[in-house]
Amino acid sequence: MTSVFLIAAERTSAPVTDWAARIGWVVGLLLFVALVYWLMREGWKWRGTLQGDLPPLPAAPEPSGEARLTMSGRYHGSTTAGQWLDRIVAHGLGTRSRAELTLTDAGLHVVRPGATDFFVPAGALRGARLDKAIAGKVLTEGGLLVVTWAHGDRLIDSGFRSDRAAEHSAWVDALNEMTNTTEGAR
Repeated sequence: MTSVFLIAAERTSAPVTDWAARIGWVVGLLLFVALVYWLMREGWKWRGTLQGDLPPLPAAPEPSGEARLTMSGRYHGSTTAGQWLDRIVAHGLGTRSRAELTLTDAGLHVVRPGATDFFVPAGALRGARLDKAIAGKVLTEGGLLVVTWAHGDRLIDSGFRSDRAAEHSAWVDALNEMTNTTEGAR
């Protein structure tokens, strides 16, 4: 009986942690994560280089005329028209941001705090539709306002989501009416 008490009373050493191995694994993991982020950044820059033939975005004219529609929401990016996964990153078009849209007779003004603003002249607008996806963003059916416009020799789809999704259909109607009017004037 005393042997049981002796065994129970014996001190055992605590498990030894191999700190060198643990630190090595943590450093290795951090280096791997840094490598992945660096490769993603290089891929983004390479995509911008490949799209270097895209001309600079037109400057917005001085405010002229009354605003037909205004909308605040989010800009989710631009893609090659009809190819919702082919993101365009040149000239800051790939940067997601908040956005304030204003539709005037001159065109579509997109003001983006923290990112490059851009302007789409009325003659470059080709139409609008409700969709559910654009590169990097998938929403419910009809949750995304997609504006198609011409820039240089490319057709571009730009995706927006209003803070009030009920506004989307009014934007589609106004943009499509505007493109039919400008196409008839050409």
